[in-house]
Amino acid sequence: MLWSLEYLFEAPSMADPNLAYLSFLLLVPLSILFFLYLIVRPRPVRIPIKNRHVFITGGSSGIGLALAHQAASEGARVSILARSLDKLEDAKQAIRLATGIDVAVFAADVRDYDAVTKAVEEAGPIDVLIVNQGVFVPQELERQGLDEVKFMVDVNLIGAFNMIKAALPAMKLNRSVRGPASIALMSSQAGQVGIYGYTAYSASKFGLRGLAEALQQEVIADDIHVSLIFPPDTDTPGLVEGL
Repeated sequence: MLWSLEYLFEAPSMADPNLAYLSFLLLVPLSILFFLYLIVRPRPVRIPIKNRHVFITGGSSGIGLALAHQAASEGARVSILARSLDKLEDAKQAIRLATGIDVAVFAADVRDYDAVTKAVEEAGPIDVLIVNQGVFVPQELERQGLDEVKFMVDVNLIGAFNMIKAALPAMKLNRSVRGPASIALMSSQAGQVGIYGYTAYSASKFGLRGLAEALQQEVIADDIHVSLIFPPDTDTPGLVEGL
């Protein structure tokens, strides 16, 4: 029995160099991952909006319009973007009546990168970008046309890429002077769990998570903070149309 115990304690010594080498190989990537976690881990950051530029897509109705009202009432310089100029003008008038403040309006389709780039350049550097546009046509994938699938993916996901890519260069400028910036991506409960009949819509919203998580790693050093929002069913024109 004593011999067995002695053997147990002595035998591993032959493998110690290999064990140490393997431990070192594991330690390096784990240390890198921990370091990256310290850099990009979510932290509560208060982003002031008074006297700062808040740019909202899908801002002519629903959640976007409500956010525009709130931002204007808190003293932000607000720009809203949507496809319909008529709806934008109605939204501008409603905000003016409620707050006494004029907001800038830009008619553009988020699927058109050149159009949103022009709108962003005209609006000026953005401090808070709220990527809020969204469309959905509920139907089982087998019965849904690929044109509708592409429409949802292009507006909900590719449109988000277009807006962020257009806004990011100017957002990064002089951040140490201008203070922290924010990019908020409006997802959905269907972006957390797949829902029957929402196959294409869920896919387009699930994609926003990957975009948000990877983008945060790329822009945190520029003091730009990315958030991903999952609102429940909300009484908006888009929801009514979908039902």
